[in-house]
Amino acid sequence: MLSLAMTVDPAPAETVDSDGDHALARAAGLGDSKAFEALYRKHQRRVYAVVWRLAGGQAARADDLVQEAFIRAWQALPAFRFESAFSTWLHRLAVNTALMQIRSRAGAEDSETDDSALSVMPSQDTAGFRTRERLDLERAVATLPERARAVLVLHDIEGWKHEEIAIELGMAVGSSKAQLHRARKLLRQRLGEDHDRD
Repeated sequence: MLSLAMTVDPAPAETVDSDGDHALARAAGLGDSKAFEALYRKHQRRVYAVVWRLAGGQAARADDLVQEAFIRAWQALPAFRFESAFSTWLHRLAVNTALMQIRSRAGAEDSETDDSALSVMPSQDTAGFRTRERLDLERAVATLPERARAVLVLHDIEGWKHEEIAIELGMAVGSSKAQLHRARKLLRQRLGEDHDRD
């Protein structure tokens, strides 16, 4: 069974929450824009990484989603209750922002991404996974149909359960499982095709 959990680093190590995040989030919640800017600079890479994957490797779309996520964070911070780490809250908000866009596009054809629209994810640590293979995998994930890609990213990369995915994407648990199966099958085919060309 294909599992991406170990092959794609979901977040850089520097995003670990700290007392600094807590203080910055409190200050930003009270309207301190410099505190919010510090939070943005610290967490922007992790937010970008997840929305880039959900956006199918489309940099312009990912940029828009990151901007939207941070706007929503700024607006919601005054109500943040600090029941979870700030980074966890922000990450979930960013994923939900991307998923809302996917849900709003659900009526549109679930088409595959055009290769010409793909961008390469800015490189992170590739230890244990060769750069070429990582790029092949990222490109293959980006070409998956949108809902199948979302389920794959959330389940195999972000570690969500099918029940959570089903709620967020407005689908049955069985549909989430079917989309994951579809995504993995398509990845196997595409990665097999790519390696056959070598």
